[in-house]
Amino acid sequence: MTLTIDGQEVKVPLGTTILDAARKIGAHIPTLCHHPDLCVAGVCRVCSVEVEGMRTLQAACAFPVSAPIKVKTHTEKVRLARRHIVDLLLSDHYGECYACRRNNNCELQSLAKEHGVDFFRFGHPEKPAHAIDTSSYSVVRDLNKCVLCRRCVRTCIDLQEVGTIEVVGRSDHSHIKPFLDKPLGGVVCINCGQCINRCPTGALHAQDHTDEVWAAIDDPKKHVVIQTAPSPRAAIGESFGLPAGTPLTFELNTALRRAGFDRVFDTNFTADLTILEEGTELLLRLKKALLLREPAAFPQFTSCSPGWVKYLEHFYPEYIPNLSTAKSPQQMFGAVLKTYYAEKHGIDPKDIVTVALMPCSAKKFECNRPEMADSGFKDVDYGLTTRELAKMIRESGINLPDMPKSDFDNPFGTATGSGVIFGATGGVMEAALRTVIELVCGIKVEDLFEHANIKPVRGFEGVRYVELPITAVGPVPDVLKHLFPHWNFLKGATLKVAVAHGTANAKKVMEDIKKGGQFSKCHFIEFMGCPGGCIGGGGQPIPTSPEIRAARAAAIYAEDAAYEIRKSHENPDVALIYKEFLTDGPCGHQSHELLHTHYTPRGKYID
Repeated sequence: MTLTIDGQEVKVPLGTTILDAARKIGAHIPTLCHHPDLCVAGVCRVCSVEVEGMRTLQAACAFPVSAPIKVKTHTEKVRLARRHIVDLLLSDHYGECYACRRNNNCELQSLAKEHGVDFFRFGHPEKPAHAIDTSSYSVVRDLNKCVLCRRCVRTCIDLQEVGTIEVVGRSDHSHIKPFLDKPLGGVVCINCGQCINRCPTGALHAQDHTDEVWAAIDDPKKHVVIQTAPSPRAAIGESFGLPAGTPLTFELNTALRRAGFDRVFDTNFTADLTILEEGTELLLRLKKALLLREPAAFPQFTSCSPGWVKYLEHFYPEYIPNLSTAKSPQQMFGAVLKTYYAEKHGIDPKDIVTVALMPCSAKKFECNRPEMADSGFKDVDYGLTTRELAKMIRESGINLPDMPKSDFDNPFGTATGSGVIFGATGGVMEAALRTVIELVCGIKVEDLFEHANIKPVRGFEGVRYVELPITAVGPVPDVLKHLFPHWNFLKGATLKVAVAHGTANAKKVMEDIKKGGQFSKCHFIEFMGCPGGCIGGGGQPIPTSPEIRAARAAAIYAEDAAYEIRKSHENPDVALIYKEFLTDGPCGHQSHELLHTHYTPRGKYID
């Protein structure tokens, strides 16, 4: 179908929106409620355009082209309409920009500048109309800054299929509230923070504990250590003006030391530890089912995504036994730091403050779960998002991209490519398969997959399914001889695995399992609560889009390829901790006490 936009012809498929057609030729049409991850809403009308022959202006984001039309995007009528729309939005928007967390990264602020808004034509609130909801460990809601674009609602209902929030009322009485009109901390919210990533203003943000972290750094009695996950390292450069997918792993180490942290550790170490524990747990379930002929809970589900874990607890509590009992890498690291590390360095655990840099707002909830204190202390004291740490670095007067590179601190300085790829959807599965294949089959994974890249589990399709026949088995390695006499029970079996990212896709898999479908026959399934996995986490820099998430994932896989050691079981620091501390091996008594936990059902409507 051919249409004309501002005198320029463009040919597009039938049903293409005016907005997409305009972008094809580089014509700018402003938007607010529109987002590339979400369904069309057409509620804000900022994208209004003139269509020849039509009496009223049309929303470009919601107008599908079904016949040849002529469109004008910047007539006087259009410009005034857009300006008045922005003026009306500002008339309900309370607060000063300079005191807002989204200052200089706010779409409403940008629209006001673009449309020449230099005073409040329709007035401005003099005092807040709503109390700020701080009841959640992860997400703060400030309705005084809400512009009713409904992005958060569409994210929660359509993208994640959780349905925590909804729009109630009509016209100027409309507002967004959690289910049953309760505080966010008292309803079925999985803390994923995807609503934050798509909010165009400061109406939603993560709980910020940077002041408490600064206080710990400034306290000479405290030993403050930070662990950094791979996904924030692939994204934090965006907060300093760099393109998406620019990794700053080793520059970040230097910046953190200059900011005052006493030690900087790599979460990849406990990602490798997780693979040994979770992989061994999978093998034990297979042994129970195939060798001992006893009931075992299959498929085994990954447990490193706290948003996914909470989703399962709320919506599918009958499948909690399928969850791996292994803690997430974040929590394993906290437990190890306050036991093994404290003992090794002669530091009282009560004086150690553990901080975790994570891409995820749900990690804030996870570190506050009461069961995450097996060391006798809170495993992880504070979880920081990528955005919050970027703010702390700027407060330190540091321009991150200018920092010289430096390594992580010992005794956890060695990591592997398998730990790095935890950050992208399919990464946990690939890391587990690299290790399980070698430990069971006794052959190099490179003999089956070029450069050990298990590409069938990679990608951004919602759900992936892979079958891996076990045609031969090798000797049981020393690290597992305390648990397995041989691998003969696995010979000739076919390992069936799957990967799903985002809870909407998790729901598809879980419903299939309930019906006894294809995924019910799986042995192991990786679930990630956020679209794209951790690279699309709720604590990552804003904005997000499919292209940005793909660039971050590419950075992670490039870093994996550069590692000399790319398999978790080959990490010498992991071998050392089993030799010196967890002496009864993976899934032994000591590791179960410290590195594993159990989850419980949560109310379907009230947490």
